[in-house]
Amino acid sequence: MTGRNDADWRPGASIERLRKRGELLRQVRGFFDNRGVLEVETPLLSEAASTDPMLETAQVQLDGRTAPLYLHTSPEFFMKRLLAAGSGPIWQICRVVRGNERGQRHNPEFTMLEWYRPGWDHQRLITEVTDLIQALCGARPIERFSYAQLFAPFGIDPHRSDTATVGQHAENIAGAPMPGLDRNALLDLILGQEITPTLGRDCIAVVDNFPATQAALARIRPGDPPLAERFEVFVDGMELANGFHELGDADEQRRRFAADQQLRREKGQTVRPVDERFLAALDHGLPDCAGVALGLDRLLMVALGAETIDEVMAFPIERA
Repeated sequence: MTGRNDADWRPGASIERLRKRGELLRQVRGFFDNRGVLEVETPLLSEAASTDPMLETAQVQLDGRTAPLYLHTSPEFFMKRLLAAGSGPIWQICRVVRGNERGQRHNPEFTMLEWYRPGWDHQRLITEVTDLIQALCGARPIERFSYAQLFAPFGIDPHRSDTATVGQHAENIAGAPMPGLDRNALLDLILGQEITPTLGRDCIAVVDNFPATQAALARIRPGDPPLAERFEVFVDGMELANGFHELGDADEQRRRFAADQQLRREKGQTVRPVDERFLAALDHGLPDCAGVALGLDRLLMVALGAETIDEVMAFPIERA
């Protein structure tokens, strides 16, 4: 006796859903083959980890190694090393792992579709992202919003409103004080709880012009206010994709990593090693490019009309 439910060995998704998943994966490959984009594979394990305070990187210890390795949260750094080496346009489907993520639309291990287009900016890439979604999920109208437009109905300017103003609205949503959250985390809470569920209903919603403080690995366009050259795509009240006009400045990237690490210390989070090989690739020279990461399981949810991520995965975490 194992103490487990006798049905735990069965897949979470139906066999019919898994067949449809396989068919959709073939369609994705055909989409990029037809556009002449090279499929690549990069490692799951890395000596470095994500510095992003919003992500938790899983650590593993392999026999024969003194230092731990980390399961990547995205293939981004490896793929940019390929771009710096002269790969040209590239894409891949891969498994990624992110700790502390489980819910109706989250599983700690999931499938990511990521691709990069040298010579493109994020606006041009938006068209290709929406083309892919329509190819797999059917034609839908496309609606465009700036990040600021999403917050305007609540009397919040995400570029200029002070932390107290943003925090008060976040507390109204949560029904409780929100101590310890910085301004960006408060904006994320409002976006996730109050705005995202309304986006992409009977359409594909594209949001761009993010605050410079949320640039992540995107370029910042100078101005008043400065804006991150970043976009997100939403369908059926769910975020599907996050894309950038990619930052190629190695010194600026080092500053952002240092700021991330400092924020992690302030929050009491574990500080992991920075990816020095990625920084060396930026020093060598990253071509001007745009890139995007798309949650493939969520795209399959849209295509198949599923309500939960478990319905499109063979074995969610509880059955792994």
